[in-house]
Amino acid sequence: MDVNKDIQSFKEKLEAVSEWPLLYMFKFIVAAEQEDEVREIFQTHEIKTKPSSNGKYVSLTIKMLANDADQIIEKYIETNKIKGIIAL
Repeated sequence: MDVNKDIQSFKEKLEAVSEWPLLYMFKFIVAAEQEDEVREIFQTHEIKTKPSSNGKYVSLTIKMLANDADQIIEKYIETNKIKGIIAL
């Protein structure tokens, strides 16, 4: 798998279908104890959470006003460092 090629492809798709600035919505699922790690990355953005039925996991929906595709990609790269995170 070529990560750089995947990132470039994602960037091209974002740029092809978007007008900037863009209100972008991220969705993640993490273990409940890792919620603060995601919140740290998106400190100044609107975050809505929903715990799983057993409370072990939490889903996060985050809205971010992005000026370009690179800002969105940077956030995905940062969140990818969180062990076990699932991006939807």
